[in-house]
Amino acid sequence: MDKKKVFSGIQPTGEVHIGNYLGAIKNWISLQDSYDCVFSIVDYHAITVEYDPSVLESRILNVAATNIAAGLDPNKVILFVQSMVPEHTELTWFLTCLTSIGALERMTQFKEKASRQKGNIFAGLMNYPILQAADIVLYKAEFVPVGEDQLQHLELAREIVRRFNSTFGKEVFPEPKSLLTSGARVMALNDPTSKMSKSLPGSYISLTEDPDSIRKKIMRAVTDPGPQGSEMGPGIKNLFTLLEGFASSEVVTKFKNDYAAGNLRYKDLKETLAEAIIDGLTPIRERKEEILSKPEDLKEILNEGGRKARAQAVETLKEVRDIMGFNFPKA
Repeated sequence: MDKKKVFSGIQPTGEVHIGNYLGAIKNWISLQDSYDCVFSIVDYHAITVEYDPSVLESRILNVAATNIAAGLDPNKVILFVQSMVPEHTELTWFLTCLTSIGALERMTQFKEKASRQKGNIFAGLMNYPILQAADIVLYKAEFVPVGEDQLQHLELAREIVRRFNSTFGKEVFPEPKSLLTSGARVMALNDPTSKMSKSLPGSYISLTEDPDSIRKKIMRAVTDPGPQGSEMGPGIKNLFTLLEGFASSEVVTKFKNDYAAGNLRYKDLKETLAEAIIDGLTPIRERKEEILSKPEDLKEILNEGGRKARAQAVETLKEVRDIMGFNFPKA
């Protein structure tokens, strides 16, 4: 039986941290045996905000090496760089002409990012969800692994698909469905009310962080005074989220029982958590260093993925151009 098609993308925006790992990368790895997976390093998405062109390539290679080191198998999935496949932007224009400005202005992430970039808001930031929709439907993906914060974008993609199919009278694209991930929502170590982010200094641990740095960051992580009624406080809840991501179930159960009994020592929890993270990240860090020591081999993996992705994209664009009336061949 044919496997269902899945598409997902990750931006090459700086160091990959443990929030990315637990929230996205581990999910990609878990899907690769059960689905026909197309995974992209979405560099076009990375330029909707200010960026440094001189480091873009190194960031792309860094993200690719991190995913492979963590367990993603290029022999099981298509792993490629978005800009290798120009059909992404061509399809984006076709879909842009079917998308209302009002729908884009309602996007929560656009409003949040625009509020932080007052006086310097570009059209690319607003049109980001259309490019995201094009990424998905270009490969006729049936499922998209997303967290709850991305459901609004996926629903817009579904609306665009319905409008396209209705306008041209043919079911060209399937409506992509959410594959809600079990990935943890990891919060900032120094502010557990905010999501872990590379833009918040001191908030994250990168996948290549050295052991001493990991220990220091975990020991400094914000905690709270104890049970808040029936709810854990955000700081301790975040530490348990990380413990569940890196430690054995027996260890997690032991500390949860200690917490419920009111005799949990935060120092013990943090020391155990730090060592669990170090044990989990050390083989990834070492494997990543090995992969990056052979950049040409890594580029060939991405080139091969790009060839496979483009073969599918060309077929989709041919169908789209035909149905939309663009009958002249490309020069």
